[in-house]
Amino acid sequence: MTGQSDSELHHYVGGEWVPSDAGETFETVNPATGDTVATVHRGSASEIDRAVTAAREAAADWRALSYIDRAAFLWEIYHELRERTGELGAMVSRECGKEISEGRADVVEAAHMVELAAGNARHPHGDVVPSEVASKDSYMRRRPRGVVGCITPWNFPVAIPFWHMATALVEGNTVVWKPAEQTPYCAQIVAEMFDDTSIPDGVFNLVQGYGDAGNAVVEDDRVDTVLFTGSAQVGHSIDEAIGGRPGRNACCEMGGKNAIVVTEHADLDIAVHSAVMSSFKTTGQRCVSSERLFVHTDVYDAFRERFVDLAERVTVGDPLEEETFMGPLVDREQVEKFGRFNDMVRNAEATVLVDREDLSAEELPAGHEAGFWVGPFVYEVSPDTDLSAYHQEVFGPHVALVEYEGDIERAVALQNDTDYGLAGAVVSEDYRQLHYYRDHAEVGLAYANLPCIGAEVQLPFGGVKRSGSGPPHGREVIDAVTERTAWTLNNSKEIRMAQGLSADIATDEE
Repeated sequence: MTGQSDSELHHYVGGEWVPSDAGETFETVNPATGDTVATVHRGSASEIDRAVTAAREAAADWRALSYIDRAAFLWEIYHELRERTGELGAMVSRECGKEISEGRADVVEAAHMVELAAGNARHPHGDVVPSEVASKDSYMRRRPRGVVGCITPWNFPVAIPFWHMATALVEGNTVVWKPAEQTPYCAQIVAEMFDDTSIPDGVFNLVQGYGDAGNAVVEDDRVDTVLFTGSAQVGHSIDEAIGGRPGRNACCEMGGKNAIVVTEHADLDIAVHSAVMSSFKTTGQRCVSSERLFVHTDVYDAFRERFVDLAERVTVGDPLEEETFMGPLVDREQVEKFGRFNDMVRNAEATVLVDREDLSAEELPAGHEAGFWVGPFVYEVSPDTDLSAYHQEVFGPHVALVEYEGDIERAVALQNDTDYGLAGAVVSEDYRQLHYYRDHAEVGLAYANLPCIGAEVQLPFGGVKRSGSGPPHGREVIDAVTERTAWTLNNSKEIRMAQGLSADIATDEE
């Protein structure tokens, strides 16, 4: 490996490991222990400028390679991801606090995305489109947009970067990547993988840092496309900044106030299992995590009893231990945010059913007392509440349990009553209810008799309403990182036009 020591992480720009121009650094901590993971050079607009310059200079030669030649570099990374799944999965858990099976799954998902993007290099590209003029051949071709800026979150520190970058690179773009400041070591390892491939200098660039570095990516008009995954607040600001700039586009996947609908025809084993997974896996820190559960009155009492019982008992512990279900929150700021939303509920007309915000010393793993530990928080509320915690994304194990009466139309209307529209699920044994939900739920990701988490890379990933402005993931990201050209070739010695348009040229008689 060509890289840095554990004590200090640099940027990767133009094929070289470089420090920050100003020499500023920041430290990251293990959320389970509070121990320092790494000291990281903090990038700013200066480093972003250098990275974009390197990406622009590399763009012409990179796009001149064939799809297959570009994909060859990604195949090398694919094999390394598979070979190092355990090692890198442990680093994911160490940096962001996800339990170890989720850490490994993060790396496996990254490998799947690389496999999809690189494998697509040998598949047909473009379309042959019939012309109404028999002597014409028409095609739709794609070409890379140029430089793609990727701004990625901490909760999937390996998978989401490859959701952004793998397709962008295979399609012939160069990349400037600003990862989350909470997970720089995962980003470091990914950059080392690229460095090991001998990918041409400047094709892949990494700048570590905070939001100011990400903003520099957005503000640089030489960046043709920005791919972003993160909060709605930041995503909408990116949309607003780029929306009025000709030749540039942004593709943002943002948060949600996701829900599960449990109808009167639900299998309660499936319903409870799906709700616990959706609400508490990753300690509720997924953009697709469920924070609202709508349960029909006929099964409400039985569901509530079972769900509350499990919420009281799910294992909170060392994320590196296989038996752990929930790890810590990612940082102190998120703990404080979780507490503020819980206080809103405690001070409102709502019934708190589970409150494990402050875990006892006996519930904490030994030697991890300095970690950012919380447990589930579950409350009962009416669906017409104006409580802010019910309407805003918390991004933690904070769940509203809502009893409803009526048919599936009523349940879906309750789910749709939000500014967001990312993910949702319905649990029912009635296929008519499933089909109604499928056709009317205002979400980009819909599930039946499953948790509302667990996306696969070959499917589109993104939301509607305030949850997204085009998916920066999956196969649909091709639309964001390429331009389409309609190419028409005339095979005749004569010019004939479509729609019966005359091709005769009239001249004045002399």
